Amino acid sequence: MTISPRLRTGGRRRGRYGRLTAMAGALSALAVLAACSGPPNGSSDSSDRAFALSPGTPGAAGPIDSFSWAVYAEPPTLDYTVAFDYPQNTILSNVCESLMRLTPGLTVEPGLARKESNPDPTTWVYDLREGVRFHDGRTMSADDVVHSLGRQRNPDNAAAWAQVFQNVTAITKTGPLQVTVELKKPDSQFPQYMATAAGVVASKAGVEKAGRDYGTTGGLACSGPFELGTWHKGQSIELDRFDAYWGTGAKAGKVEFRFLTDPSARTNALLSGEVDGGYLIPTESYARLGRSVTGTLYFGEGLSTVNVNITNLKGPLGDVRVRRALSLALDRSGFVRAGLGDAGRATTSLTTRAAWARAAHSTRKAAFDGLAPTEPDLDKARALIKEAGASGATLTVATSSIGQDVSLLATAVQAAGTQIGLDIRLKSIAPNAFTALFTDPGAREGIDMFPLTYYHSITDPLDLLANFRTGAYLNFAGYSDKGYDELVDRATAAHDPEQRMKVETKLQHHAADRLLWIPVAEWPTSVFLNQRITGAPTTIAYLYYPWAADVGAAP
Repeated sequence: MTISPRLRTGGRRRGRYGRLTAMAGALSALAVLAACSGPPNGSSDSSDRAFALSPGTPGAAGPIDSFSWAVYAEPPTLDYTVAFDYPQNTILSNVCESLMRLTPGLTVEPGLARKESNPDPTTWVYDLREGVRFHDGRTMSADDVVHSLGRQRNPDNAAAWAQVFQNVTAITKTGPLQVTVELKKPDSQFPQYMATAAGVVASKAGVEKAGRDYGTTGGLACSGPFELGTWHKGQSIELDRFDAYWGTGAKAGKVEFRFLTDPSARTNALLSGEVDGGYLIPTESYARLGRSVTGTLYFGEGLSTVNVNITNLKGPLGDVRVRRALSLALDRSGFVRAGLGDAGRATTSLTTRAAWARAAHSTRKAAFDGLAPTEPDLDKARALIKEAGASGATLTVATSSIGQDVSLLATAVQAAGTQIGLDIRLKSIAPNAFTALFTDPGAREGIDMFPLTYYHSITDPLDLLANFRTGAYLNFAGYSDKGYDELVDRATAAHDPEQRMKVETKLQHHAADRLLWIPVAEWPTSVFLNQRITGAPTTIAYLYYPWAADVGAAP
């Protein structure tokens, strides 16, 4: 879902910048863990790529006093209930922990819950670890879990992850270290999301003490290997190693996250050693950083697609022929070369191939067979515009200097529209304001489309496809189709991955045919490490895994 779950606007899950998060899973005790394993080796075909995916970076040779990290924007808050975008989750994943844990290999393992079980289709039981200390000095209990998950369900919190809890009827303490979640109907997605920010547990007393200031001042009262240090507004956030951590301690004593909104400044800081590393490397800098002698640029599985988010179905885009025409006119391959530094693959699928890794070959083939070709067809596009009576229609697409991938996709949409008789206008939005497109309807007023990189928060296609259900959090255009909603319900209720993915195949084709978002490309995760440090994961797991604890001195 990503904002995430899971996303990157403009470029989760959910979540660019988005759950979204916008923008990566879990499913029944040991059976669930197996079902939620990530893409197996070789599941993502890289034969046609101009880049190679790395499973990780070399392990650290030892501890380090501190290291610095570049992020493209300052988080508006670090409250876990609204952690639905890249900057928030990149930082928060090292401070707050969830009931389950996503690993760098995109598998799921126990987190703050030492065990999960599914005694019946509508019940999930989480047995907690003993002796887990929060940063406020308190010890974790079942009361903290009930309170933390309850905040996600509270409508007063405007939680980005509330949709995850839509089938939850009760979250109760059933023992000093046991919490039971009751569902109104079977939900294959809920247990998977307990490995994301949706499953974060914080000290009840600490959160209540902070009140409305929680997430913006003081500590976060979580249990991760780092605790929130000094927040220099407009400049940086510091994390300090938490020496009472229940697991393997962090190798670094401190991490400084620096807010570098300008892509050139971010690149220069990496090249000069001003900062030691960073994720979401500006695509225009891939070549420079790739040949740099000061560090190494890595690519890993991103579970991410670059799309054009349709936010207004009341104007010309309400006619599917106009949406199809724009899709047909887009030069996807050109965008991949120029906008993604040739590190990506043109696609007309909203979901990544890696998200279907657990499906049988025949199901995976059915999900992608019959999708529109990626190459432009301007003649057909012009005919659709004429047929729809939309010649000369004015549309507005948001753009931003947040990165070349964002600005060039907006420009590509404008160019495509111009070639088929539409008047596409660009509206520039500051990088720090881009995340508001996911949380504030007012920020989307007057905007018909915006570039959106969506990352799967779990390795399940439904993570993205559920966004077009009536009333879904990221369904900004208000699309509603009873048949589609029924398919989402069927897929949600199916715990068997193969059975579920057969239903998801129908959802995939429905969304592709209606072009509720216009898919453009698959995009890997990028990370740059200078010669001082190593150990950071290369996959999108960094949004929910305490990756900074693994970073230490390079050999």
